[in-house]
Amino acid sequence: MSEPSRGGTLALRVDTRSPIPPYEQIRGQLATLIAAGRLPPGHRLPPVRQLAADLGLAAGTVARAYRELEAAGQVATRRAAGTRVLQPSPPVPYAAELAGLAREFADGVLAIGADADSALAAVRAALDQHS
Repeated sequence: MSEPSRGGTLALRVDTRSPIPPYEQIRGQLATLIAAGRLPPGHRLPPVRQLAADLGLAAGTVARAYRELEAAGQVATRRAAGTRVLQPSPPVPYAAELAGLAREFADGVLAIGADADSALAAVRAALDQHS
């Protein structure tokens, strides 16, 4: 297990033995901290290289986690300003149901031994078929 990163209120852990990829562990922990308000809007996340060094991971792993958060609208990266937490979107009325479906899907993905990239690609393909 990688050591936690301690930059102010930020303390992350990555379990390198977990079937969940390290970038997804980082993304998930940061998303949870953002949703809980522990990382408020405007909070600057550590630079990619710093967080990677703190966690003993490749910079590309942390960069991917940040890209996923950016794609989800939770953070924004700007030159000279770094990566900052964005104002959260209003709650989605069906968020609880969606989270339940996602957990069930994730359990199935792990049960068959598939990786996160394959699972996400399958979901995107299925959603594209309905668009």
